[in-house]
Amino acid sequence: MKKTIRDYELRNKKVLIRCDFNVPMKDGKIIDDTRIEESLKTINYAISEGAKVILLSHLGRVKEEADLKKNNLAPVAGRLSTLLGKEVIFVNTTRGPELEKKIEAMRMGDVLLIQNTRYEDLDGKKESSNDAELGKYWASLGDLFINDAFGTAHRAHASNVGIATHLPNGIGFLMEKELNALNGLMDPVHPFMILMGGAKVSDKVGVINHLVEKADAILIGGGMANTFLKAKGYSVGASFIEEDSLEFAKTLLEKYKEKILLPIDVNVTTEKTDTAVNRITPVETINENEMILDIGPASIAWFMEKLSSSKTIFWNGPFGVYEMPKYGVGTQKLLEGICSLNANTVLGGGDIVAAAAKFGYKEKVSHASTGGGATLEFLEGKELPGLAVIEEE
Repeated sequence: MKKTIRDYELRNKKVLIRCDFNVPMKDGKIIDDTRIEESLKTINYAISEGAKVILLSHLGRVKEEADLKKNNLAPVAGRLSTLLGKEVIFVNTTRGPELEKKIEAMRMGDVLLIQNTRYEDLDGKKESSNDAELGKYWASLGDLFINDAFGTAHRAHASNVGIATHLPNGIGFLMEKELNALNGLMDPVHPFMILMGGAKVSDKVGVINHLVEKADAILIGGGMANTFLKAKGYSVGASFIEEDSLEFAKTLLEKYKEKILLPIDVNVTTEKTDTAVNRITPVETINENEMILDIGPASIAWFMEKLSSSKTIFWNGPFGVYEMPKYGVGTQKLLEGICSLNANTVLGGGDIVAAAAKFGYKEKVSHASTGGGATLEFLEGKELPGLAVIEEE
């Protein structure tokens, strides 16, 4: 087990906490503050224990000067101040005398947020390449490092691996919650069902290969299903498919023909708009000019019948173009169905979590992961650099 924030004396210590404040923004305003809210338990604990709390996070990608303005963490500092009910000191730089003076002046219980760590990427990708000097500098600002950013644990950056290399360290409550939920999928209570959606098969090959033996069934929807249906010999018309993944899909279907479950009917249209005419059709009768944008009612009923006895469910990727009302039915109905079951339900990957939030089911599942790539790599059995560097108990 990894050390956690609970394993350290925090009083009057400068505690560096790597958070995941990579929130969606539009015109300088936060669209969804879920990731900020998820960080509060760790931050509030550090405040209550008398720490001087120094927060680091990235926001978006910084490749050119224009990215600095749109990826400024100032709005996050404002929102965090509101959620914490106290001022968050925001320092509009990532290093230097101004930052050092502000930290030196901190009192117990103060909270300070450093500007977007990826501002350092503008000059040689120092953050993203885990620049040794940068990691050492950030570490020099504190006495203890806590990594609570599961969403970036699969990356070796200066703000996670770099800092942890130089300081006593542990994980925060969000990271701990993520690991507990995902570890539960490694030794699941059966029946264990997996739902795999989203567009690309290639993104999920590692997860499927790692979990297929553990699973009692894998239900496939979304754009992924198009490739599997094509591999099975069906015509999928003008639907998106991954040619490079057809052989993998064919092999999987042959080896695990009883486990891999595909849609039996689909919602198709000739144009990806809200106004184009759509129809429900069996998978055997898709026209050449039609594209699949959702699963149909017979598939929903069949999938729910298969899921009804589940004790553990993992779902990655929506089963249709859920942003459009006509094509979100499959995802919405299955979310409704699994939330009614007496099962451990885990959602992993940004799109399915966003869909669950949209349809009002995010708070009704057992766990909605904040990680995208980190969740998938963990479930592939890969070592996560941001976690591997953390000390063991």
